[in-house]
Amino acid sequence: QVQPVESGGGLVQPGGSLRLSCATSGSHFSARAMGWYRQPPGKQRDLVARISSTGSATYFGDMKDRVTISRDNAKNTLYLQMRNLRPEDTAVYYCNIVPAAADWGQGTQVTVSS
Repeated sequence: QVQPVESGGGLVQPGGSLRLSCATSGSHFSARAMGWYRQPPGKQRDLVARISSTGSATYFGDMKDRVTISRDNAKNTLYLQMRNLRPEDTAVYYCNIVPAAADWGQGTQVTVSS
């Protein structure tokens, strides 16, 4: 079971960048496909980016050209580099395995506003 703790969110101006981190505990992180998900206010939670156990990345939705997912298996940590952020990127961002497990972390709030 991977137990995530997300961090790195905050308030950023449109056009800005942020780097999110997800520290995990539990076993088998390196063997799992991992993903970043986001949930805007009042909307469903969707997958933004996925990375395989071997480092192959896939991106989804309107952030696909503005994010980079990476992982450090030695540190059991997942990252999401976000750039050229827009107000519509405002959301709580979560990490989880892909497909998602039932248990979620607390997420990290990203607010894009001037």
